[in-house]
Amino acid sequence: MEALDCADLPDDADRAGADAKAARPHERRHRRKRTLWEKAEAFVSRLSTRNHFWHRVCSLIWLPYAFHSGIKMKKIDARSFQAVLPFRRFNRNWYNAMAGAALLGNAEIAGGSYIFGVCGVDYTVVCKRLEYRFLRPCLGPAVYRIEPEEDIEALVASGQEFNLTVKMNVVQQIRRPSDKEKRVGVATATFHVTPKAHQRSRGRLK
Repeated sequence: MEALDCADLPDDADRAGADAKAARPHERRHRRKRTLWEKAEAFVSRLSTRNHFWHRVCSLIWLPYAFHSGIKMKKIDARSFQAVLPFRRFNRNWYNAMAGAALLGNAEIAGGSYIFGVCGVDYTVVCKRLEYRFLRPCLGPAVYRIEPEEDIEALVASGQEFNLTVKMNVVQQIRRPSDKEKRVGVATATFHVTPKAHQRSRGRLK
């Protein structure tokens, strides 16, 4: 009996690579080519998350409330984001405090913008539930500290539609380093996130 040379035997990595190559032609045959409208939509979506300038331009057309409120998104670390709502006339009420409707409405914008920025242009994001608990009046710019309650990267990697809940602690922005930060409210929002390909397969998107 002849001895087998181990170097001639394919290892797991080689077999996996061969299987992947064999599967690629099949995947290419079933991959749908994007239409011109879909390409344009994806381009504009990526542009809206590139920087604050393009976010403002796109908001003027598709999200006018966010444009007039002046809310700004800022990344803190790999998991946490924050949004800053300026203390401008559009956001204040008759007794010169931040209006409750502005705090509530911009909570949805802040949470949705965070999720859209993480998921990318191939997903739609819809708010299903929004709660805001008022703690005290806000007499300056409001800062939304956004933290997801689930692992959003794992949910996106699954390729399926999913629900995601984000919690936002809302604080009044301090003016001096010596000032004490005041929490003015807590917002909780649940969003339904769906791949656009899934919606097209069901005839929801034309």
